[in-house]
Amino acid sequence: MTIWFITGASRGFGLEIARQALAQGDRVVATARDPRAVEAALPGNSGRLLTLPLDVTDTGRAAAEAVAAAVDRFGGIDVLVNNAGRGLLGAVEETSDAEARAIFDINVFGLLSVTRAVLPVMRRQGSGRIINLSSVGGFVSWAGSGLYCATKFAVEALTESLRIEAAPFGVQVTAVEPGPFRTDFLDPSSLHRTAAVIDAYATSSGALRTWADDTNHGQAGDPVKGAAAVLLLAATAEPPTRLPLGAATVTDIEDKLARVAREVDAWREVAGSTDFPAGDSAGEGSGPTGELPCAV
Repeated sequence: MTIWFITGASRGFGLEIARQALAQGDRVVATARDPRAVEAALPGNSGRLLTLPLDVTDTGRAAAEAVAAAVDRFGGIDVLVNNAGRGLLGAVEETSDAEARAIFDINVFGLLSVTRAVLPVMRRQGSGRIINLSSVGGFVSWAGSGLYCATKFAVEALTESLRIEAAPFGVQVTAVEPGPFRTDFLDPSSLHRTAAVIDAYATSSGALRTWADDTNHGQAGDPVKGAAAVLLLAATAEPPTRLPLGAATVTDIEDKLARVAREVDAWREVAGSTDFPAGDSAGEGSGPTGELPCAV
């Protein structure tokens, strides 16, 4: 019987993951700003469901208290799903400092607070899974989503490093990269928009605003199937570093990899020309490449 700790569990992926975990007989700690919404959505599970209030942007103490309550109730945590987050539409120039900091507070610093609270539990257990809900926007960025994608790029980097750091303790870490899924993510409650709108960006960031309006609740991704993929991931003996969800996500990632490969090849000579000559002792040990265990 698996013990789950899920943030942002009142709707979307978080709620559906909780629902399916309970359906297979697991125990679930579902956290949300309003835990009553979780209780209303998942009735009849009082014995295996613990709902807790948690705003991940609160101090680290709030996360620590929620984790302590989870351990007190169920004895441990097997799977952490860092699902809480939101979006932001707007060009980089349109984004205020306050707007940028607000999205980093929830998508990055909130994830860090919860992860730091859960890791000691998993290290003591000698096992655990951490699943970070990233996005295709954690691998590919578009006009109008620069700050949102910056937060998800950060989640991807944290996932890669933590995967290496936590492996000796039996803790496995994966970033899940959904594309457009038919949740309420494009609703104003989840997808915020910059207050400033600069006409010069009408065909770039403006186009993404139009796409969001036209696509909302018509996305190709099925959240029930997406949540099922997360449950499969949690039960896989050797989970991947990244799990893309949705055919369009796979295509977007493959297209970017091809573009990067072409650019690296085109600039290979310039890149190589910046090293010390081979055998020059002045250049020996001057950088971390090949010296640190960075493979994932």
